[in-house]
Amino acid sequence: MKTKIFSVLATVAVLISTIGCVQTVTDRTTSGVFGFKDSFENRYERTVDQAFEHFAAEPRFTRGLHLLRRVGLGYLTLGQPATQLSGGESQRLKIARELSERATGATLYVLDEPTVGLHMADVEKLIRVLHRLVNGGHSVVVIEHDLDVIAEADWVIDLGPEGGVRGGAVVTEATPEGVVRCPASHTGAALRPVLARTAEVVMEGRRDVG
Repeated sequence: MKTKIFSVLATVAVLISTIGCVQTVTDRTTSGVFGFKDSFENRYERTVDQAFEHFAAEPRFTRGLHLLRRVGLGYLTLGQPATQLSGGESQRLKIARELSERATGATLYVLDEPTVGLHMADVEKLIRVLHRLVNGGHSVVVIEHDLDVIAEADWVIDLGPEGGVRGGAVVTEATPEGVVRCPASHTGAALRPVLARTAEVVMEGRRDVG
């Protein structure tokens, strides 16, 4: 049976259903699924983070909410219509759904700027989720401008050298470190301080351990 997603709350309920706690889910049944005792309006004004705290003692509910928090969507209200989500938010909802399902073999994920609208701290959460997918044997292709995401890539294809009609050519393709060494790459120039910062953090960690 296909479930039509009308809101973030319905999406969370679908995640719970996938995990195996709920059999059928629609927007009309999610109030029963979650058992909120406040008004209809207040229930839908709760954020994912607030609902997670509300159900802290109910693991069967919090796992679905936790998956949304892991992909940086804790700030969304449960009543947020799916049609009003940004492209990046919609893609992260799909990632959460994928993480809730049992592995069915290697999968290719293609994401188009999933960091749109994300705070820096939530970008870090998303990066950890992408690493989890790769470590699980999947492949992830990301079209992205966020330098922190680019710095974490195994391989970068840099298109340019400019935008619009002056772009579209492959400037270089290499590891992030290789892109930095390409003098024609604007991405490499912007990426250099990001990689330097990352290397400095690693060195600080090693000194702390030592």
